[in-house]
Amino acid sequence: MKLSEYKLERNAFGRVVAIGKDQIYESVIPVRAFPITAADEGVALVDGHGHEVAWIDNLVELQESERTLIEEELASREFMPEIKRIDKVSSFATPSTWQIQTNRGETSLILKGEEDIRRLSLATLLITDSHGIHFLIRDRLILDHHSNRLLDRFL
Repeated sequence: MKLSEYKLERNAFGRVVAIGKDQIYESVIPVRAFPITAADEGVALVDGHGHEVAWIDNLVELQESERTLIEEELASREFMPEIKRIDKVSSFATPSTWQIQTNRGETSLILKGEEDIRRLSLATLLITDSHGIHFLIRDRLILDHHSNRLLDRFL
């Protein structure tokens, strides 16, 4: 079903509710089909059992209030800092501690093994730290020389 058949609002508990002409879905959750490569395209609203209630082809097609509501909900569920710079690594053997700059500030991560660096495309990498947090390098070709030199030792 298309989202246009529903009205979205927050209930008294802050959860998103989809109200249709015949049915009300409590606590719907937006889920991106392609969170990295096409974040605004293909978003499903699913109920508490994981069943799809509605499909959104593109977030930009929504009214401002609905888009804001869905984007707020997605932001509260998704946490994937983007690495902007690798300052230092403790060792070129794993496990190693990386001091990094992200779009959310300075932090460190512990890389358990080289297998925790996944290549999503030629330039896009997904790094999983020892706590299961995913860090994204959207385009390693635009990283500075120092960061690329450190990263190359693990690839």
